[in-house]
Amino acid sequence: MKRGVAHLVCGRRAKWLVLVFWVVVLVVAAPLAMKLTDAQDNDAASWLPGSAESTQVLQISEDFRPEQIPAVVIYARDSGLTAQDRAQIAEDVRQLKQLSDHGIIGEQTRGPVFDRQADPRAAQVFVPIMMDEEGWERISPAVDSIRDDVGTGSDGMTVHITGPGGTSADFAEAFEGIDSTLLLSAMAVVIVMLLITYRSLTLLLVPLIAVVCALFTAQALIYLLAEHGGLTVNGQSAGILTVLVFGAGTDYALLLVARYREELRRHEDRHEAMALALHRAGPAVLASGATVVLSMLVLLAAEMNSTSGLGPVAAIGVAVALVAMMSLFPALLVIFGRWIFWPVVPRYGTADPTERGVWARTGRRIARRPRMIWAVTALALAICSLGLIQLRAEGIGNADAFTGKPDSITGQEVSARYFPAGSGDPLVIVSNQAQAVQVGRAVAGTPGVVPQSLGLPPGTRPAFEGKVLFEATMTAPSDSEAAKQTVERVRDAVHAVPDADAKVGGGTAALLDMDEATRHDNVLIIPLVLVVVLLILCGLLRALIAPLLLVGTVILSFAAALGISALAFRYVFDYAGEATDFPLFVFVFLVALGIDYNIFLTTRIREEAARQGTRPGVVTGLAATGAVITSAGLVLAGTFAALGTLPMVAFAEIGFTVALGVLIDTFIVRSVLVTSLFLDVGRKVWWPHRLARHDGGTPDRAAVAAGVSRSFE
Repeated sequence: MKRGVAHLVCGRRAKWLVLVFWVVVLVVAAPLAMKLTDAQDNDAASWLPGSAESTQVLQISEDFRPEQIPAVVIYARDSGLTAQDRAQIAEDVRQLKQLSDHGIIGEQTRGPVFDRQADPRAAQVFVPIMMDEEGWERISPAVDSIRDDVGTGSDGMTVHITGPGGTSADFAEAFEGIDSTLLLSAMAVVIVMLLITYRSLTLLLVPLIAVVCALFTAQALIYLLAEHGGLTVNGQSAGILTVLVFGAGTDYALLLVARYREELRRHEDRHEAMALALHRAGPAVLASGATVVLSMLVLLAAEMNSTSGLGPVAAIGVAVALVAMMSLFPALLVIFGRWIFWPVVPRYGTADPTERGVWARTGRRIARRPRMIWAVTALALAICSLGLIQLRAEGIGNADAFTGKPDSITGQEVSARYFPAGSGDPLVIVSNQAQAVQVGRAVAGTPGVVPQSLGLPPGTRPAFEGKVLFEATMTAPSDSEAAKQTVERVRDAVHAVPDADAKVGGGTAALLDMDEATRHDNVLIIPLVLVVVLLILCGLLRALIAPLLLVGTVILSFAAALGISALAFRYVFDYAGEATDFPLFVFVFLVALGIDYNIFLTTRIREEAARQGTRPGVVTGLAATGAVITSAGLVLAGTFAALGTLPMVAFAEIGFTVALGVLIDTFIVRSVLVTSLFLDVGRKVWWPHRLARHDGGTPDRAAVAAGVSRSFE
């Protein structure tokens, strides 16, 4: 950022104009930001690939009946249902058929269905619930209404609500309040870390104000795009938005404050000090923000709707955070003056403590034997990456999706003991009416399907425009690998019926299509993100060797974080597996955000290399940026760890792995691996730039510090 441009933000009059502008923005944005939850679309279509067969079935089925899912009420008594139990079940069914609130279609209630004719031990009752545009918001109240009628069991008979309706209600409750939960968790982390970093109650308020303004503004923009621009926002993307804005915004604030402190010691006028801080730190912050924004936009190429929708949401959040931290934040710092740093106020003319700090000593120690240090560090990270053999990113079943055990999962286990495990979440088949009998025979004859279960669901048209729809129950649990294999067999069977144009959908088919789309996205998105990051680094550093080294270190860091996390998930947390999109999300966040610290370090090294030579510049760059990058890494790791406060395994796994990866980047990759690599390669790291031939060092590569006269050779 040029000094003239910087004065537009922190000039004597300009700073007040910037403040007024952001106050107006906040007044307009805050009410809109509060509506973002209402604009979320958490139905199946917001997650499914648009071209998937299950999505097509979902769209076709709307012509036959309103979109609906069944809540399955399961009654069970191991010793056998008594006459009193059966009378109670009959009374419950009578009451359920009268329900019509929260989208419940009580009149279409089916059951009871007993596990056996003689001496039954369990019964199922199927209550359909409408899943229209308001379905996600109404599913929890709908299940609560059903529970009010059926109770939780008594006198030895257990009652649970499971099936797609019960599970969806538990997921909805897990997402309920996600924005406020993550906001408070992330804010608490940022406050604690800023207190530790700044040791100032007054200073921590400034970045906090700027980050909250950025979050509200981003949420308002996303709400407007969701309502009027067709942008898809769901609970996942809204939650990650909060974490990204807090994490990235605070990182940018820390970097700018560190440079501002330096300039305050060199310049008496705080306006001039801030202009120089923006001029010198601005390119690194802008490059860092651009890396994250462009990496997130790469997600638009994904097949999964949920992944492609996350791209613009995250990009908008980081872009707004970047603008706020490069305008509102510096304006506030200049308005408050030096006293905002109390009790450690940077006085004009005082020495810079980084020259004699722990990171300066670390750099000098690494400089003695850089090649051995980077080789050992790289080997250690490679060994950690061997934990990847324990990675099971093949999807998480409903039973393993929650950190706790909600009622729907208990009910699913009880139901599987007495009924076909796939009951309640059937296959949905559509075909041409003329070939319906042949298609039905093909489905019934497929292993894994209960033959006698084929039928027309209640409330469904028998035919529409030459097509028919029917359902079939599977023998395996609907979220199991066996059920997915059954879907593949059924699809092969019905696709082979000539002129039937048959398609297979339903919950299991949707899971299968999601897995296939995510595997495609992993292969496509990961290389694209690497290319984007490499191009940005090449443009920023005007070199090729340095960017290649940096990208290589980030990949190694990603593999190590994934390997350690896989071992932790298996042997510490006892998680059953990971979602298929887990590696993709972790990679995008770690590479896009982890490269930030390398950008902060290498831009400072390049600046110092032009003055004093590459090898001395490496030590100076590490000394100058070490403390701020460490603080930024701790803040970012803490904000992602806040995802662990949500009661869902997928979020906890992403939060843990990204937090771990950020810490590895902060304390090992940036401070040890990158530093030692640059020290070993020397000025050739800037090839093909002229710095590779003539940097600011003396011909004999003079000592970096006293006592280390030729340690860089």
